[in-house]
Amino acid sequence: MNVAKVLDAKGLACPMPIVKTKKAMKDVESGEILEIHTTDQGAKSDLTAWAKSGGHELLKHEEENEVLKFWIKKA
Repeated sequence: MNVAKVLDAKGLACPMPIVKTKKAMKDVESGEILEIHTTDQGAKSDLTAWAKSGGHELLKHEEENEVLKFWIKKA
């Protein structure tokens, strides 16, 4: 997967992972992929809903050593 930017939001509590994701999404072009790393379990539902509401595509997410990783393709 060709990732345009990686956002490290580990250790941040809600709503900061979403706030940081919104800001980082401004730095990538339409069609590019933003990779987000967070330790906030609430981000599973938050990022899924945020991506959908913004018309972005959540390509996949996985959990590795308590770190949630998301790949979102910008609309």
